[in-house]
Amino acid sequence: MVNYIWVIMTLIGIVFGIVNGTMEEINKAVFMGAKEAVTLCIGLISVLVFWLGMMRIAQESGLLEGLSKLFRPVVKRLFPEVPPNHPAMGYILSNMIANMFGLGNAATPLGIKAMEELQELNGGKTTASRSMVTFLAINTASITIIPSTVIAIRMTYHSASPTEIVVPTLIATFISAIGAILIDRFYHYRRSRKG
Repeated sequence: MVNYIWVIMTLIGIVFGIVNGTMEEINKAVFMGAKEAVTLCIGLISVLVFWLGMMRIAQESGLLEGLSKLFRPVVKRLFPEVPPNHPAMGYILSNMIANMFGLGNAATPLGIKAMEELQELNGGKTTASRSMVTFLAINTASITIIPSTVIAIRMTYHSASPTEIVVPTLIATFISAIGAILIDRFYHYRRSRKG
């Protein structure tokens, strides 16, 4: 559906440019946008490679395992239906830690694996389980300690202080994560009372 929206918006822009005689400006904007996209991607690649390398070092040094142990009691309470030693728990914890470091690209495959494992626990049902809904809410509104992607974008565009976004991001994502958990729990208990 989103692809159709983009095609329609592009066609409307081209038709509008033809009607107004601004096709030259549209061509310039297209090529300038393509150039900026390449510049942005190269800037993002360098920062993401750095943080993925740091995640690998953290994994090899046992820091990720330590963080997993630290967050395991909280995650057990959020996902009471998931057995403690089930692979889903490991993927959920890894996804949350990757999101905390602003590594959405690294967190995505972990999130997909977590959902696959949760679907297996769901017994192949076509409706999402409580754990799947909770995971989606937490994943979407995850706490971010270091917004590495945003910092990379700010660095690419020569921000005077690219890291000043850290504290506001931490506050905003903390509030959004708490809000997501509270809303998730509210609807879960409301639904369980009806059922």
